[in-house]
Amino acid sequence: MPKAYWIASRITINDQAKQDAYAKLAGPAIAAHGGTFLALGGRVASLEGFQQSRVVVTEFPSFEAAVACYESDEYQAAHAKIDGGVDRDICVVEALD
Repeated sequence: MPKAYWIASRITINDQAKQDAYAKLAGPAIAAHGGTFLALGGRVASLEGFQQSRVVVTEFPSFEAAVACYESDEYQAAHAKIDGGVDRDICVVEALD
């Protein structure tokens, strides 16, 4: 079964306190579903398309695990902490087999 990658991009943090409250709960929820952070807000070079200031890439053991994490009660509790404090795009992409 191929791995999957949860990619958060086009991130704008409007309220750092809300981002911090989210991160405190999101990290453990992601880890509980087998997620591992591969890139977490390091340097970004936007070569084409939208200007990026922050990108997060998280590896999961499968596409299903990544989607189940997002839909889980634990992650949704974290997501509720954002409450307009962060704008971002999130997608899950299945890796090549």
